[in-house]
Formats: sequence, structure tokens, C-alpha cells
Amino acid sequence: MVVGVCQINLSIPSAHSLKDKRQVLKSLIARVKGSFNASVAEVGQNDVWQSAVIGVVVVGNERGFVNSALDNIIDFIEGLRTVDVVSHEIEIMNY
Repeated sequence: MVVGVCQINLSIPSAHSLKDKRQVLKSLIARVKGSFNASVAEVGQNDVWQSAVIGVVVVGNERGFVNSALDNIIDFIEGLRTVDVVSHEIEIMNY
């Protein structure tokens, strides 16, 4: 079993309140889950209006598949144009 974990730091320039931020993140998380069958959650910067940290987890049986899926998810998020990807960190573990 191969588990890939990705922490993505986001900037949300259009958010002017926590409510705005939650709307953007809720939509983003739903789209990623629906498109990639990955687990996604907000994991940091919860009370900051214009930034967020999300965690994404993908499980598979091949390292290449998991790495490719995480790369595709990052590209997908960058393509949405509702948020800016500030940085990301990927870790892949074999069990």
C-alpha cells in the first residue's frame, strides 16, 4: 500500500471574511473530491481570511500512480483560478 500526503498552502485574495473563505474552500474541496476520489480537508490557517492550508491524501498500490495523482490535483487547483497555490509539500510512504 502506498499513501501520498500533500500539504498545500493557499492564498484566497477574493475572501474578505471567513464566510467568503469558507465558500471558496467548500467548493474547492468538493471539486477535488469529486474529480480525483481523494480525501481533502482544511488543516491550517482556520481563522485567517485570505489564506488556508489544505491536506490531500491519495492511496494506491503504485508509487507512480499516487505521485501522479497528487501532481494532477495541484495542477487542477492552480487551474481553478479561485485560489493561488503559494507552496506545496508532498510525502509518499510505503506500508
